[in-house]
Amino acid sequence: MPDQQLEHARTLIKMGQPEQDEWALSRLEEALPTRRPVIVPLALWLDEHADEEGLAPWLPSDTELTDALALELVKAPLVAIDFPAFTDGRGYTLARLLRERHGYEGEVRAIGDVLVDQLFYMTRCGFDALALREDQHLDDALRALGAFSVSYQPAVDQSEALFERRLRENGQA
Repeated sequence: MPDQQLEHARTLIKMGQPEQDEWALSRLEEALPTRRPVIVPLALWLDEHADEEGLAPWLPSDTELTDALALELVKAPLVAIDFPAFTDGRGYTLARLLRERHGYEGEVRAIGDVLVDQLFYMTRCGFDALALREDQHLDDALRALGAFSVSYQPAVDQSEALFERRLRENGQA
C-alpha cells in the first residue's frame, strides 16, 4: 500500500499536554502499510500482526469488547478508538471498559470526529491521548481540559463520588 494514503502525524494532546504524534493512521483494511509506527484497523491488526512492533489497532465504535479481544489488545502499545461522528458515544464506553473491566494500562487514544467540547469527558472515561479533528484549535482544547475543577460522579480518573471524598476528608468515612 502506498504510504501517501496514510493520515500523517499532527499535534495531539497526550496526558493533558500537546505532543507531536509519531504514529500515522491507516483506515484501509486490505493492506498493511510499510511505515512504522502506524495505527491500523482492528481486523488487519488481529490478522497475525498483533505481535509486530510499531503496529497498533484502532477500534470502530461498534466493536464488541469481549474478554478474548481484551486479552489480545494487551499486546498493543496503544489502542485507538474511532469516533465516526461526534454524536456517537459508544467510544466512551469502549474506553471505560478497557480501563475498568479489563485493566488496560497502555495508551487509549480518541481518533476521528474529536471535538474540543468532548475532551474533558473523554479523559474521565479513560482516554489519555486525544487526536483532534483538523478544524479544532489546540489552545481551545487545552482550555477545555481544565474547564471543570470538580466532578460529582466517579469515573476512570476519580473513583470516588464528590460526597464520598468530602466524607473521607472530614473523617466521616
